[in-house]
Amino acid sequence: MYIYWDFRKHMLLLNERGAVEYMGKADIITKDYMRRPDIFADVFNQFLYQGSPKIISERLVELDTTEIALPYGADDAAVPEQKYRDVKKLLVSMTDGKAAYCILAVENESKINYAMPVKNGLYDFLQLSRQVTETAKSHKRPNKNGASPTSDEYLSGFWKNDRLLPVVTLTVYFGSDVWDGALCLKEMYADCDEEILKYAADYRINLIAPSLLSDEEIDEFSTSFREIMKYIKYSSDGRKLRDVVNSNERFKSVERQAVDVINAVTNSNVRYSKGEENVDMCIAIQEIREEGRLEGKLEGEREGRLKGEVIGIIRADKRRKIPLEDTRRYIIEEYQKSEEEADELIKEYWK
Repeated sequence: MYIYWDFRKHMLLLNERGAVEYMGKADIITKDYMRRPDIFADVFNQFLYQGSPKIISERLVELDTTEIALPYGADDAAVPEQKYRDVKKLLVSMTDGKAAYCILAVENESKINYAMPVKNGLYDFLQLSRQVTETAKSHKRPNKNGASPTSDEYLSGFWKNDRLLPVVTLTVYFGSDVWDGALCLKEMYADCDEEILKYAADYRINLIAPSLLSDEEIDEFSTSFREIMKYIKYSSDGRKLRDVVNSNERFKSVERQAVDVINAVTNSNVRYSKGEENVDMCIAIQEIREEGRLEGKLEGEREGRLKGEVIGIIRADKRRKIPLEDTRRYIIEEYQKSEEEADELIKEYWK
């Protein structure tokens, strides 16, 4: 099997002071991660083959980053449609002595896109249209077999026995929220007669979302993508996240790039030393909590040590977007505060 992929270059923006800033830091970090052949292969092996390593990462070859599709070989089209794919792969596999072709693509979404079925469907048909265009061009070159087209084949540019490569687009959602967007075109249509909908076009997206994956399905990933998905899945429940991280040996050594993805998409503050290739997430999470305690101790010089610690934890949790209810529960359990006391502190310092 062979896979080819395409990756859009990072877009830059000049701010008012002339400094150069990256647009969409989280998107850049996740796309850099997803473009890695080993990660791409792992994601599709889980989605297509339940983790069986049928896609070989070493056989990946990178394609050009720009895709230009002319509708069905319209050479005289005034303005071609130019579309960019975030991460595009072409899978070619041999079956029973014959080549079977499959184009695979990944769309990274850190926010829910409620028009995803239309977006992905457009990309897929642009790619199919491009294949028709390339096939038509190939027929204009000298044919060693001496075959000649019928009049209909000649006019369409696509011969009767020509075949297209299937296009499979996979959306990877880097969010802990439940995906509540449409999964197919028919879910986006306005209410109308069912008889009409029977003949309306439909398109269903393929989706990987942490909240939709069971722990067993996440464990089918073999790379650090496994830890990313599991961390995101439980990132909205601090207690559960600590339990998951502390009970899993793989979290004791998570590669730095995966930690960067976790930080970017969950707004965590996991730190590591310069040159450190792998990070012990168990220790890192404890350090984050201790950071809140330290902040609280400094605050406590003025307002009392224990109260200062609680204030520090409240403020640190708010910065990291820990759910308020999880912070409230932690304060009640760890500091033996009543529900009323916890509510008063949160009301005052959760600002």
